[in-house]
Amino acid sequence: MKRTSLISELREIIAQEKGRGRQIALVPTMGYLHRGHLSLIEQAKQTGAFIVLSIFVNPLQFGPNEDYSRYPRDLERDARLVEEAGVDALFHPTTEEMYPRPMVTYVEVGQLDSMLCGANRPGHFRGVATVVSKLFHIVQPDLAFFGQKDYQQYLIIQRMVSDLNLPVKVCPVSIVREEDGLALSSRNVFLTPEQRMEAVILSKSLNEAERLIQAGGQSTREIEKLLRERITRESQGVIDYVEVRDAEDLSEVTDIIRPVVMALAVRFGSTRLIDNKVVEV
Repeated sequence: MKRTSLISELREIIAQEKGRGRQIALVPTMGYLHRGHLSLIEQAKQTGAFIVLSIFVNPLQFGPNEDYSRYPRDLERDARLVEEAGVDALFHPTTEEMYPRPMVTYVEVGQLDSMLCGANRPGHFRGVATVVSKLFHIVQPDLAFFGQKDYQQYLIIQRMVSDLNLPVKVCPVSIVREEDGLALSSRNVFLTPEQRMEAVILSKSLNEAERLIQAGGQSTREIEKLLRERITRESQGVIDYVEVRDAEDLSEVTDIIRPVVMALAVRFGSTRLIDNKVVEV
């Protein structure tokens, strides 16, 4: 596995591979990898492309009261994992390499930034779209792999690629869960044992709501009420949001007559967890 923290070196590596006729696949991450990230690598490997995995904790997507400095980091552990998983190149730039001077150019994402996670984290998705745009220009991938646990992020990147005519195919990868249903997240390490047990209510409530929809439940308010009541009754979690939205563009829906995404964010202590489920009808 090739490894670099320098944009110039990475571009040389990629130019050599493109010269050999290889496609390039990008797996962007913030590190502290788990099985969810490894599933992205597995999907990328199936394409036969040259796989570049990036590790960069992007300060632009953290608010002033969020956990940028606390976000878990272990570069050497991550490097071992990705090499064992078959990644071809690891790119782990410093903040100074990615942002050598204060940024004045950003990628705005319009109304998609004002709902769900964006409503409670102003500027978050502008930071995400900006750093992903930078990575796309640095790596020039043919394919890019994103987990659907961050469903809003996935749709925003997909829309950015379409709006800006970027020559990259965005490939979604399904949520990876623990045996009890909890969605894998680098932030799970911050949960106490009691909070970890309670957090399972997120997937349980989503599964129950899905069954209600499949049985004919069509009211989004009814589904949202069920989710809120289950989470509040069976945990100490503090709800940021619980919403049912159109699965294609996150627009508001009243009656469930086409695919929807049930999305939620809940705080257990100081740890904010997100989860979602797409329901076909």
